[in-house]
Amino acid sequence: MNSIIETIRQRSSTRGYTDEPLTDTELDTLIQAGLQAPTAANRQEIHFTVLPGSHPALKELEEEKNRLRGITAPTHNFYYEAPTVVILSADSTYKWGSLDAGIAVENMALAAEGLGLGNLIIGCIDDAIKGEKKAHFSGTLKFPENYEYKIAIAFGHKATAKEPHTYDAGAQVTYL
Repeated sequence: MNSIIETIRQRSSTRGYTDEPLTDTELDTLIQAGLQAPTAANRQEIHFTVLPGSHPALKELEEEKNRLRGITAPTHNFYYEAPTVVILSADSTYKWGSLDAGIAVENMALAAEGLGLGNLIIGCIDDAIKGEKKAHFSGTLKFPENYEYKIAIAFGHKATAKEPHTYDAGAQVTYL
């Protein structure tokens, strides 16, 4: 079977990581995979903010997410203690920014799987990062002017294993 198809079949969300950091080569490979993603009209507007899992901005985002959801005793943070988190932003006025960011993050997720790394695509911080503290987070995360959060992804070496999700093609696909 084609190795790309096999990688797609094997990929699953990782919710447990070792403390081992990514190598510079691993991180560069993941970022390059995101940069190589197609964008509408080849605009290449996606911006990638790379943070170590210990970055204070991630703790602030976690606290704001929990405050908005009324969570007082979380069992983990939104990125499951991964050693690296990449936050993707795009021009807030560009119609296709969210779609382009989603394509880039999927490229990165598949590249991570191909490297044997765990990854978790993250959307749960949307309310926190776009809410009352939007300007603060945009500045802290060094988003370009007029850019806003679209999606994020966590990376690290897997400490847990999870089978890929199942699906019901009969219910999810219509052929005309």
